[in-house]
Amino acid sequence: MHNMLDLIYELWFLRRDLVSDGYDFALKRLAAEMKGQMTIHEYPTGEPCWTWQAPEKWSCSAAYLETLDGRRLIDAADHPLHVVSYSLPFEGVVSREELLRHLHVHPRLPHAIPFVFKYYQRDWGLCASSMLRDTLDEPSYRVVIRSKFSPGTLKVGEVVIPGQSEQSFVLAAHLCHPAMVNDDLTGVLVGLEAAKALLSGPKPYFTYRLLIVPETIGSLAYLSHNEALIPGMVGGLFLEMLGNDSPHALQGSFQPQSQVDRCFRSALTALDAHSYSAPYRTVINNDERQFNAPGVRVPMLSLSRVEPPGSPNWPYAEYHSSLDTPAIVTEERLQTSAQVVLDLIEAWECNQYVVNNFKGEVFCSGYGIWIDYLTNPEGHRRLFEIMERCDGSRTVADIAVELEISFQAVWEVVSQLQAKELVWLSRAPNPTDPDRRLS
Repeated sequence: MHNMLDLIYELWFLRRDLVSDGYDFALKRLAAEMKGQMTIHEYPTGEPCWTWQAPEKWSCSAAYLETLDGRRLIDAADHPLHVVSYSLPFEGVVSREELLRHLHVHPRLPHAIPFVFKYYQRDWGLCASSMLRDTLDEPSYRVVIRSKFSPGTLKVGEVVIPGQSEQSFVLAAHLCHPAMVNDDLTGVLVGLEAAKALLSGPKPYFTYRLLIVPETIGSLAYLSHNEALIPGMVGGLFLEMLGNDSPHALQGSFQPQSQVDRCFRSALTALDAHSYSAPYRTVINNDERQFNAPGVRVPMLSLSRVEPPGSPNWPYAEYHSSLDTPAIVTEERLQTSAQVVLDLIEAWECNQYVVNNFKGEVFCSGYGIWIDYLTNPEGHRRLFEIMERCDGSRTVADIAVELEISFQAVWEVVSQLQAKELVWLSRAPNPTDPDRRLS
């Protein structure tokens, strides 16, 4: 794995709005990083995306706030977040009261510039620290916002890792949000790192698709134009906020008993001792909503580093602000998150129905798998609890969830049984129990 921070420093300060030159430049740079493995899909402004439309391109050549004597107080040339994303153009002298109605500050961080967007609400706006706002005591100010809306093309990057099966698993992350890092350049780069590893490794069973999108509308554009793929999508994982120092958080899908939910929930516990899992829509909301929505219903989870709900710094202290810089992420944490993603995928690849070749209780000593109950009572109990559930009706994840142990602990035993030809693995249920129901 190479250094992801190099790409972060190269791309983070770009004006990466939904449809913009900055977004296009960043996506083209990431495509070059993938050496021909990325396809860029384009959806022109106005293109229907189910109930939505691809938005206009937005650009801003200048945005600033001045006193009437020409003293400049705010300038988007200094920081892109000083202007509201998709702000209407505006030039004129306004009263202090009118200015404050259009001047946004961060609710929690007095020194930070907030990230504010008005993608679908036509209005003009500037952003500043609350420290600066509190110094505004003159009766009038000059506002200049030279922004422009024009026809453009919304772009989605796709990397496909072909598998033995055409059934696909989707990784996704969003590339928009100008001049910020953890939300969500980190998710994009962790996804690319995982894709590179999958492309260079043995051919997986499932096909994997990495999608790099502008938030919400990018996923809707891709799904609405690739409806034929949806029935073959067996699951997904949205990646975001993976460079800061919060614990890994796994948010479940709309279908909490899906195989991918059960697999990832039971596998993560062994990958990050400080991690936690929570139901759909209770950690952080993002594009997994579009995959879980009616008419799609792909069980997509999300993986992030987010403070638990209720934390005063939820989701993390620098969220949606000018303090979300390369300084709050580390290469080590990015690499750790990339490895967690790959380990979750490895568990998903292994998650099959465990079918018994044996009848009755196995003569463990004869197969060399006996665990002495006196010296290792927990291991002894676990061995037999797992074997009792190897009947073709349960996957590895089902057994792990039922026994409330990690996926890896079950897989360790199943692998031993498979090596001794006591069980075999099936992608579909293959129950072997006699039907004892009374007629």
